[in-house]
Amino acid sequence: MTSSINPRDYEPTPARRVAFLGLGVMGYPMAGHLARAGHAVAVYNRTASKKIAWCAEFTPTDGQKHTHTPRETVQDADIVFCCVGNDDDLRSVMLGPEGAFAGMKPGAIFVDHTTASAAVARELYALAAERGLRFVDAPVSGGQSGAQNGQLTVMCGGDQDAFDAMRPVALSFGRAVTRVGDSGAGQLAKMVNQICIAGLVQGLSEAVAFGQQAGLDMPLVLEVIGKGAAQSWQLDNRGKTMAEGRFDFGFAVDWMRKDLGLVLDEARRNGARVPVTALVDQFYADVQSAGGGRWDTSSLITRLAPDKK
Repeated sequence: MTSSINPRDYEPTPARRVAFLGLGVMGYPMAGHLARAGHAVAVYNRTASKKIAWCAEFTPTDGQKHTHTPRETVQDADIVFCCVGNDDDLRSVMLGPEGAFAGMKPGAIFVDHTTASAAVARELYALAAERGLRFVDAPVSGGQSGAQNGQLTVMCGGDQDAFDAMRPVALSFGRAVTRVGDSGAGQLAKMVNQICIAGLVQGLSEAVAFGQQAGLDMPLVLEVIGKGAAQSWQLDNRGKTMAEGRFDFGFAVDWMRKDLGLVLDEARRNGARVPVTALVDQFYADVQSAGGGRWDTSSLITRLAPDKK
């Protein structure tokens, strides 16, 4: 099988025994980078075909293996990485008699890359400490392409010693792995990230739709303004495809609504005011209602078509 993961140079770091739970669009390539960096990787996924495909792709060695339960997967691991869907998915792979916490050896580190709530991060951090384990919440930014290219930004919350131990290994798939505070801080930083993106994508949608309505050559205009103060990752990577009406790729609207739901819940808890984020969340609900739940988040522009007036 030909790998979907682009080659890259890896920082030299001693090989470790690690586990990876969750082989979705993010976890599959992230686990692959760990294997290619020389680490012995055991993998778990609820859908067995993903586990089998991953092991076939990443050259079976004495260390690479797939297993039947999280508990079995993590037994020999120094570090357990995880990337699943939400708080409930996270608890399901970590807790209970077949969960990861039941199988991890004392002192091992659980690194959670799921975009989840700060509350569940703190809950699992406390449960890990009771069991003599360590826990780092470490959501990522960079999307599927960042995972495939090993260029993710990783925002970490937790104890300094646990972070220092996991960081060299996580650099297998991250361009930046940074501790931003204590337990839960990584998830809060990811919420800040999503607030920024929501506002940027709505602004870019309005700009492109405005320019099209005015009869401008939008690819040319985007190239010009991309050299000035309007430049952003979203403009560089999504402006042209917005103008072309292409949305069958990237970070899905369904996922963004899940993330913005976390933001709004946390804002209600801490008293922050996020009126623009709440509005954009409702705009994404419109896109979902139009059948665009799996479209890229740049599909916000579809709400602004002239026939939507």
